[in-house]
Formats: sequence, structure tokens, C-alpha cells
Amino acid sequence: MTTTLAAPSLKEALADVAEDIDRRLDGLLAVPGDPRRDLYEAMRHAAIGGGKRLRPLLVYATARLFGVDRDCAGRVGVAIECIHVYSLIHDDLPAMDDDDMRRGKPTVHKAYSEATAILAGDSLHALAFEVLADVDTHPDPFVRAELVLDLARAAGPAGMAGGQMMDLEAEKTTFDLPTITRLQALKTGALIASAVEMGAILGKLSPEGRTPLRGYARDIGLAFQIADDLLDIEGDEAAVGKALRKDGDAGKETFVSLLGLERAREQARLLVDQAIAHLSHYGPEADLLREIARFILERDR
Repeated sequence: MTTTLAAPSLKEALADVAEDIDRRLDGLLAVPGDPRRDLYEAMRHAAIGGGKRLRPLLVYATARLFGVDRDCAGRVGVAIECIHVYSLIHDDLPAMDDDDMRRGKPTVHKAYSEATAILAGDSLHALAFEVLADVDTHPDPFVRAELVLDLARAAGPAGMAGGQMMDLEAEKTTFDLPTITRLQALKTGALIASAVEMGAILGKLSPEGRTPLRGYARDIGLAFQIADDLLDIEGDEAAVGKALRKDGDAGKETFVSLLGLERAREQARLLVDQAIAHLSHYGPEADLLREIARFILERDR
């Protein structure tokens, strides 16, 4: 049954989802009294506290359109956040971006060790699919299987990991705008799209019925990355919580380097407007999704 209740405000939803995700992660990552202690501490260091929790929020906001049980949406939200955090841990490693700070605190390999960071990322990756496959996430095994399939595709070589590989190649060759767009649609956009898709899967919306939501997700995913590129140039490191201007120093092309600041900013605005237009046949129950789209341009981290 589709809910007709008005959506909560973005501020309320951000606070609610952040608290819910931290509570769930706290329970999932209880520290054992054995030699695995540092592994769990490292996972907690990366996953609990900080971050926008945008992907869990998108799961929640989409699932809410269809009256999905709040706990089901929360479990799917924590699964996609585990994948996101694993990707950040590995992306920060010396073999990748070699970053010292993430979310305003030392990266996992700095706080612990490279080996521990690799295992922490691996463990969060596995935990995501353990959560999705658990009967507590949804009573319908076909829904659980579809959730697992969608997130696996979004995280793998045809999604985020493939985009990360393209990003590594960007240090060695010059990419044009279509290639950069493809890179970011995979590296950043795939998980954002999966968050919306999994919310629709929980609502048992047919694949054909998901077309407007897929358009919304595609557009906010690109807008999100353009906003990130703008923050990399104009942002404050203390607010963002990580090192900035590294892409330019590495010689990588970005939306900003290819379009310029003003054209990039205008393109992001057009994408947000287009994303909101995809929701035209929904009523006030989709206001949270509309607010999320606008927030992407207004955030400072």
C-alpha cells in the first residue's frame, strides 16, 4: 500500500537516518574479546559517526513511497552504507588515493595498519550481503535475492569498482567529457542508483514502473559528483573532512576542469531540476526525494 503521508523534512530525516544507521552498525560491529578486536575496532572507526548517510537516506525515502516497513528499509540502508564505507577504506589506501584523513579523522590505515584496513574493508563488503540475505531484511526470498543482485552489480566491475579502475587510469591518460561522465556514473552514481532501486525493490514496484526513479537517481548521481568537484576547488578542508584539490594535483580531468566553474555549476542545477521533474507523478510523499536533490547542490561536505 502506498503511503499518502507528507514526507518528513530533510533535516529531520538526516538526523533520524544517521542515528538509525549508527545504532545498527553498533549492534553489528560489537567488539569481540579475542584477537579479532582490532579488526572490529577498525570497522567501527570507519563506519560509525560522520558521513552524510545519503545512500541509506535514499533507500528510506524511496521505500517510504510504497509504505515499506521502516526496519526493512533500515537494514537495506545499513547494507549499502557498509559497501560505501568499504570503498572509502580501500580508496584511502596508499596503493589508491593515499589519504590521511576521512570524515574529519585519520583514515583506517593510518589509525591501525594497511593490513587491518584491507581486512576491515573486506569484512564490511561481506557484511553488506550477509545483511541483505538475512530473512529479517525481508520475508520474501525473491525480494532478498533481487536486493543482493542489484547491490552486487552496483559495487562490482560494472559499477563502483569499474569506475574506480577508470579513475586510476585517469592519472595516466586524458579523458574527455563523455568518458568522465561514464567514470562518475560508475564510481559515484552506481551506488546512489542502487539505493533508489533497492527502495523500489522493497516496495515491489515493477521494473517498468521504476523508470522515473531510475532517471531521478541517474541525474542526482551526476549532480552529486559535479558538486564534489566544485567542493574540491572551493570547499573548506575542515568542513569537508578530507584533503582537497588532489585530483588537479594528479592531473586528472574533472567536470570542473573540462567545463569551468560556472558551466559545471549550471549543469549541476539543470541535473537537479531534471531529477525533480522525474518525480512529477508523485505527490507530497516524494518531497523528501525532492529535498535530497536540492541538498546535493547546497552541501558543504
